[in-house]
Amino acid sequence: MKDLFKDFKNQIDKTEVDNAIAKISEESKSLYNAENLKLVFSLIDLTFLNCTDNKVGMQNIVAQVNNFKKAYPEMPSVAAICVYPNHVESIHKGVENKQIRLASVVGGFPASQTFLEIKTQEARLAMQAGANEGDMVISIGEFLNEEYQLVFHEIHKMKQAIGENKLKTILETGVILDYTKIYKASILAMQAGADFVKTSTGKEKIGATPESVYVMALAVKDYYEKTGKKVGIKPAGGVSSGADALVFINIIKNILGDEWLKPELFRFGTSSLANKLINEIYQNTDKFFDSNASY
Repeated sequence: MKDLFKDFKNQIDKTEVDNAIAKISEESKSLYNAENLKLVFSLIDLTFLNCTDNKVGMQNIVAQVNNFKKAYPEMPSVAAICVYPNHVESIHKGVENKQIRLASVVGGFPASQTFLEIKTQEARLAMQAGANEGDMVISIGEFLNEEYQLVFHEIHKMKQAIGENKLKTILETGVILDYTKIYKASILAMQAGADFVKTSTGKEKIGATPESVYVMALAVKDYYEKTGKKVGIKPAGGVSSGADALVFINIIKNILGDEWLKPELFRFGTSSLANKLINEIYQNTDKFFDSNASY
């Protein structure tokens, strides 16, 4: 495990990242139009992860997703719905459009502070219930303590547990903060078998930032150049407007190219952005996606 990072960058220069983000953010203003806002919408993991979630709320979500194309026929569908494991079955059975992916948080979300056997079993059960993506939080405390072998082993076991389904690894970049460590966490996760690297749970004060996603994109690019494997990126937490989202879109354009801007390789994890995009595109105040369990 000492050689895990040997083929990759040893240091990420903070000034270079900050300067790049300033330039990209300014350039992103020119991307603000209905077509690009619809692109953002098509990349959303519509997320419902609150302690108040219940069966009635899930029924509401199913009805809203099923009725969306009737209300907005010219809009794309969201990429996925993300819920707690115990709600996977009802979403899986109820949503009519099977092209919409179904993600479940797994592995003791949001803190990842439980036994590995429980983490892997939860992941298996979620997939058996109908999920085809699992969003797990890495053992952040162990990573910060440089217990890289342990973190690698857990991610590897989680990937084995969900098999061919997509594994998204949540780095909680707002806790890690240091750019070089965010890069290393991304490389570690990809080496262990992650299909996506994801910024945040949305449960910490700091969610996705342009800087963290820029660094993760650098890691994804380096990993692709070394291995030929394309790994996805998912900003989650705090992306609250179309203008915010387009900064992340432009980061991916600059580092990885337009080929990454599809649901297979890029997502936004959010519970509110879908409604805000509808508002921005149609200049209304409708709140189409609403759930008594999740707002």
